[in-house]
Amino acid sequence: MVNQILLYLGSCFLLFWGIAHLFPTRSIVAGFGDISPDNKRIITMEWIIEGAALIFIAVVVATVTFIDQSSAVSQAVYWLTFVMLNALSVISLFTGFKVNYLPFKLCPVIFTTASVLILLGSLI
Repeated sequence: MVNQILLYLGSCFLLFWGIAHLFPTRSIVAGFGDISPDNKRIITMEWIIEGAALIFIAVVVATVTFIDQSSAVSQAVYWLTFVMLNALSVISLFTGFKVNYLPFKLCPVIFTTASVLILLGSLI
């Protein structure tokens, strides 16, 4: 039971942060000032893609947990998610963490926290 709570909690962190990426997209793009329409589209696309990817990862983790968290497939999903989220944490530390905007600084913390919750949930 504790393992399921940890797995669902990790999923909730990712789901929340993924959804949180979708709402400020327009203001984030506007914050770049006067840039070309193509650059605006690229930033918009990347911002939405990160949100969608986080939502997808959250849904996959929650789904395999709901179906059978002890199966080999579920365990593979948990470990791959752990690796991916920590890769995103490292990328965020070297890029977004240097930006003077709090949500960018939260990314590595949220990614690492979610990955640890998922890892612990898969091991307990």
